[in-house]
Amino acid sequence: MDFITLLGIALALAMDAFAVSLAVGLAVSPLTGRHLFRLGFHFGLFQALMPVIGWLAGTSIHQHLAAFDHWIAFGLLAFIGGKMIFEAFQQPEQRGPGDPTRGLSLVILSLATSIDALAVGLSLGVLGVSVWVPAAVIGLVAGLLTVAGMLLGRRIGTLWGKPVEILGGLILIGIGGRILANHFAAL
Repeated sequence: MDFITLLGIALALAMDAFAVSLAVGLAVSPLTGRHLFRLGFHFGLFQALMPVIGWLAGTSIHQHLAAFDHWIAFGLLAFIGGKMIFEAFQQPEQRGPGDPTRGLSLVILSLATSIDALAVGLSLGVLGVSVWVPAAVIGLVAGLLTVAGMLLGRRIGTLWGKPVEILGGLILIGIGGRILANHFAAL
């Protein structure tokens, strides 16, 4: 996998984390370094671990799926991208009281923003691509964009949350289309 594709996947996956961190940046007052570290670290960690879990599942069934792995990768990425776009048009959930960068709220947000990375890891496993560098890049990009989102959220609020999620979904669908196009070009 080339670096541009990997960076595109990492950026697209981080859009959910970025959008959530915009809202968290608005909700947490005062925003401290501890808040930035906790959310950035956990979002990055979960984003890095989920592709590994998906990859382990994907590599174990690779030989059975080799004939149509490109369709699976396209379908998963298109589904995730479509889901991100769909969710961007949903009404935001009510914010609960307390600090969303601590306790159960932190774990739930970390899982919710990283579940898409599980399917990407499955796609990488099905395609026979090593997961270690992609997982590290995905986690690092998610962590950095989470911190940036919180800082930006503190400044401008949630004004751009919806367009950013839509852009992330479109990028994932585009990458899925590229995988499919590359397969047909190789025939």
